[in-house]
Amino acid sequence: MALTVGTKAPEFTLKHLTDEGLVDVSLADNFGKTNTVLLFFPLAFSSICTDELCGIRDTLADYDALDAAVYGISIDGPHALQAFGSQNGITFPLLSDFNKEVASAYDVLFEEFIGWMKGVAKRSAFVINKSGEIIYSESSDDPKQLPDFEAIKSALKGA
Repeated sequence: MALTVGTKAPEFTLKHLTDEGLVDVSLADNFGKTNTVLLFFPLAFSSICTDELCGIRDTLADYDALDAAVYGISIDGPHALQAFGSQNGITFPLLSDFNKEVASAYDVLFEEFIGWMKGVAKRSAFVINKSGEIIYSESSDDPKQLPDFEAIKSALKGA
């Protein structure tokens, strides 16, 4: 069961590949500065993940206006995520949880995905306030079910 509202968000540092090379992105860097939206997704280049992340790309100004940094997280490697982001014009960081530590910490890792893959992130969303507390939590065992983006924005308005 995914971490619940009121829980202290597990801190992490993940890799993001930019044109300048690999950079570390740490959740703790946002504490005291900005709210954070974490969007776990199963796999880059799949149609539903593309729809989800391109939808966020198209509404990123809404999240900026709500003082929120948005991160996509999957188990894909940094190079695959950079190619995926580049191909789709995604401008927010896509973070590689290749070792599956963060998805495990947030308890959003499929034991088995579509019958044969093990250890793929569930489609999940977390909103973390500036104090590092989870104020919105959603995770689905159905990889086709997108997060409730209006509920995410509502949580950010109350942050």
